[in-house]
Amino acid sequence: MVLVKDKLTLQEFLALPEADITCELVDGEAVPKMSPKLFHSTLTGALFVLLSQWSQNRGRVGIEWSVTLTRRGQDWVPVPDLLYVSYSRLAADWMQNEACPVPPELAIEIISPDQSFGEMSEKATDYLNAGVSRVWVVDPRAKSITIFYPDAPPQTKRGDAALTDSLFEGLQLTPQQVFQQAGIP
Repeated sequence: MVLVKDKLTLQEFLALPEADITCELVDGEAVPKMSPKLFHSTLTGALFVLLSQWSQNRGRVGIEWSVTLTRRGQDWVPVPDLLYVSYSRLAADWMQNEACPVPPELAIEIISPDQSFGEMSEKATDYLNAGVSRVWVVDPRAKSITIFYPDAPPQTKRGDAALTDSLFEGLQLTPQQVFQQAGIP
């Protein structure tokens, strides 16, 4: 006899009790997210500080804030390392303790030691297909940030190359600033 496990619905997943392990809803299953290491953690902190300074009166920056999306026709609840959602997409007075209910303008994923750039590229494509406007994949080993667009090829930035984007007017940031702020040699 083979036991078949029912897939979780979006409502069942969102109703799961909070646990010490962060999970994402992928293909109806609660999939544990990688536990961050030092470089991942310090990069998250550096990006949060830099983006929060820029985003004042524009929107919210969230660390590991889950977002409800649709992936390949199924409910998907990824937990990006960081996200930015403008007040025009999610009103400034919206204050619910729940997953982000709209696709953010920006999702940021930091590659962990046991993840590959290819895996993160695939996830970036899924984000874009779900309505996220930009995805940044941060590679601590290469000290690079690759920007994924819905309508153009990805661009990889290193050193003092500007991460400028008309979507994020006034944001002046380089990979070098991010990695220096994080204290990564």
